[in-house]
Amino acid sequence: MENTGLKVLVHASAFFAPFLVPFIVFLITEDREVKKLSIQALLFQVVMSVLLFISFLLMFVVIGIPMLIIFGLMTVIVPIMGIVRALNNDKFDYPIVGSWYQ
Repeated sequence: MENTGLKVLVHASAFFAPFLVPFIVFLITEDREVKKLSIQALLFQVVMSVLLFISFLLMFVVIGIPMLIIFGLMTVIVPIMGIVRALNNDKFDYPIVGSWYQ
């Protein structure tokens, strides 16, 4: 398991450039595992953005507020879990989109 720095960068990019950094890392790296991780991170951010947008629209209905809270927390917590796993050289697949890209 090499490229720990790139893995941490991909996970941490969720806090400063969630779409741009995984895309750039995917283009520049040769490591298959890092490519897989960057695509998962990008897809996770897209899915979470869509879910947060839908939750925001449903906020005026009772179910929208809990969904907004849950998906907002997931958007913060999951990348932190990925950073910790990358620093420990453990394998990490993003929830929801982990098996979309092999």
